[in-house]
Amino acid sequence: MIRKSVKNKDRLKKHLRVRKRVVGTAERPRLNVFRSLNNIYAQIIDDSIGNTIVSASTVDPLLKGKVGNGGNKEAAKEVGKLIGEKAIEKGIKLVVFDRGGYLYHGRVKELADAAREAGLEF
Repeated sequence: MIRKSVKNKDRLKKHLRVRKRVVGTAERPRLNVFRSLNNIYAQIIDDSIGNTIVSASTVDPLLKGKVGNGGNKEAAKEVGKLIGEKAIEKGIKLVVFDRGGYLYHGRVKELADAAREAGLEF
């Protein structure tokens, strides 16, 4: 149990280090990723006004029936596809990717690749 909290503290420190440099603007908002054991969440955020423009997750009603377990690569791919489609509908094509302190592999990479395939550029 103790190691788990230490790992999350380390991730949060990495995330804060990255957030010093990665800032979303109105022209190029930030695509943020958060993953838990059972779900994965993505948000497109305009940091200049502090608003979430678009969000998608495995608990989203549009994906709830499609994905059984929300904590795997297939679910991450569906969330990436959904966030990309929602962003294109809102007129957002360029984003800055914020991996949330996680390593860029596995579920985070699948989400990013699916968002790129849906039309987002980062």
